[in-house]
Amino acid sequence: MDNKKTKLTLSGIAKKSIENIELAKTQNKNSVIIEKKPSKFAPRVNLGRSASVRSKPVVSATGSFASKPSSPITNDYEKRKLAEQRATRRLKGDSGEKGKPDTKKRELKLTVSRALSDEIEARSRSMASLKRAKLKENRELTKEEIQESLKPVKRDVNIPEAITVRELANRMAEQSSNVIKHLFGMGVTVTINQTLAADTAEYLVKEFGHNPIRETKAEEIIQKIKESRSENLKNRPPIVTVMGHVDHGKTSVLDVLRSANVVSGEFGGITQHIGAYQIEHESHKITFIDTPGHAAFTEMRARGSKLTDVVVLVVAADDGVKPQTIESIKHAKAANVPIVVAINKCDLPEADPQKIKNQLLEYELIAEDLSGDTLMVEISAKTKKNLEKLVESIVLQAEILDLKTDFESKATGIVLESKIDVGRGAVATVVVTSGTIKKGDFFVSGLKWGKVRALINDKGKNINEAPPSSPVEILGINGAAKSGDDFIVLDSEKEAKTLSENRAEEVKAGGNPLAFATQDSAFADKSAVELNIIVKSDVHGSAEAIKSAINQITHAEVKPKIILSDIGMVTETDVTLAKASSAVLIAFNVKPSKEAKKLAENEKIKISSYNIIYEVLDYIKLRMSGLLAPDVQEKINGIAQILEIFKVSGTGKVAGSKVTEGEIASGANARVIRDGAIIYTGKISTIFREKDQAKQVSNGQECGITLKDFIDFQKNDVIEAYSTTSTERTV
Repeated sequence: MDNKKTKLTLSGIAKKSIENIELAKTQNKNSVIIEKKPSKFAPRVNLGRSASVRSKPVVSATGSFASKPSSPITNDYEKRKLAEQRATRRLKGDSGEKGKPDTKKRELKLTVSRALSDEIEARSRSMASLKRAKLKENRELTKEEIQESLKPVKRDVNIPEAITVRELANRMAEQSSNVIKHLFGMGVTVTINQTLAADTAEYLVKEFGHNPIRETKAEEIIQKIKESRSENLKNRPPIVTVMGHVDHGKTSVLDVLRSANVVSGEFGGITQHIGAYQIEHESHKITFIDTPGHAAFTEMRARGSKLTDVVVLVVAADDGVKPQTIESIKHAKAANVPIVVAINKCDLPEADPQKIKNQLLEYELIAEDLSGDTLMVEISAKTKKNLEKLVESIVLQAEILDLKTDFESKATGIVLESKIDVGRGAVATVVVTSGTIKKGDFFVSGLKWGKVRALINDKGKNINEAPPSSPVEILGINGAAKSGDDFIVLDSEKEAKTLSENRAEEVKAGGNPLAFATQDSAFADKSAVELNIIVKSDVHGSAEAIKSAINQITHAEVKPKIILSDIGMVTETDVTLAKASSAVLIAFNVKPSKEAKKLAENEKIKISSYNIIYEVLDYIKLRMSGLLAPDVQEKINGIAQILEIFKVSGTGKVAGSKVTEGEIASGANARVIRDGAIIYTGKISTIFREKDQAKQVSNGQECGITLKDFIDFQKNDVIEAYSTTSTERTV
């Protein structure tokens, strides 16, 4: 016990220990040395002294500091809680300095009572604490709410005519494995890339709890657009197509009407392109379409008559009804269009208009003076005779038809021609059939779409809008449209883009079916040689016409194969393709680019440039003829039979023969025939007559014959001498 006391007296008396504590406070130390078992009165004195003398922190029996009395604790709960903490925890550290509260984290915990009593300057909550609270809140969601959020979403699923399993799963936002599993359950074995029919897809969509919507075809959408026209109809100018035989004066008549000169820009007097113009005559506007007048342009004539209201058939008074005149009549009748006959060249001395009228009777075109209903006007483009009358006849015919359309609605039209222009890009010539095309309109034309960047009329002027029946050039299409394609203005870029993509998809889906090899086709003789052809033209119509004309060239042994038919100048790609496929490269009305020209020179590839369609056809026929094997004809000059075989020193075996037919000459082509089979073909080396060499031996004479590189003669073999002549063949 004494030892213990000795230890306790180390810190001195109670007064001293209080001084020590005060000293510790002023020195800002973290710990204080207190006797393990202090006297009963010491802590009381401590408490009493410190409370009465100073308003400083007080040391409790356990050594903890109490908080400042400046914020008195009035709440019993708080007192109790603090007492518990003081009783169970030792002092670890506190700084008595103001503004540095180093109290326990536990003491800073925010409780409702503390928050209400405003007695603590609590620290703000940490992000981690907020996160934990949020997670806890989420976990406490009721089961009903969870189930509500997990309810399957019902989607509207568009179903085209054919759709792959993958695409269908994507549209339903389901796993493709689930779709395949479901199909397996139905007894249908499919892969992810398998195409499903619309009905199957519709059934699957319903099974998965979605709403199937059958996609309407692009054509049906377009049909609806065309049909939805309002009622405010106004008169529109007539669209007149000028048709007739080549060189009967169609373009000349138009030139006089337009007071222009188109003919001078043509090659060989033949219209190579389809043209559209508008004239104004006594406040009447008339749109003219000039069609080419030669055999290769049937399609273009058909396209002209499809679009037209009235056909003007131009027949030369000195020439009469010709094949293309008849063809034009057929086109007009197929399109169910009234015909006005213009009998041209009536100023010529050999002109006979009455003969023309009589010839046209054959084709059910009966003139009014022959009690018919076809308007026939005798004109002359040179002397301008009766041209007024012709225009009046057209206007009269148009009035009878009562042509009306809606001017305000979204425009529709037909593409007459398209080309790729250097500097301007793809250009389409369009005739507006209804509505008004405005600058900035979005449109679809066939598989292409675009925005109207510029409108150019037939006089080459920029215009802001084109009313019905106007022929205009449109810039802004994203590629060359095909001639004869429709032209439809839509509300937005998205609509135009989607519609053209849908059309392209439908065209792809309805492509050529696979050709299966049959027994006949597998063993057919495929010895026909192909001439590969690349055609580059300035406009689509010409390329189309050249293509159809080339395909009409038929031959059993050689056939033309067009591997590329496009519009625009000849590029390096075309030259490379021509080299790779050994093709004939034809440029119709276009020039090769600098690079293409250089490459063609380096690769020694000929670029054939033409501006008249018949010259193209002649050239192709010539090239096809070059691929034909020459026609070889054989003529038998003489036959000799071997009677005996002799051996002659220095010469070898000699066939002792008798000429039975014709004559056999030295150096002629010969064959040796044994028992009906040819065993040798070569040449006769020498002929002997009585030990002397002879040039030829005639019928009935005997001789010795030696053949080049052949000595295996036998008795009764036949030697046949023949000659061949080869002639070049043409297509």
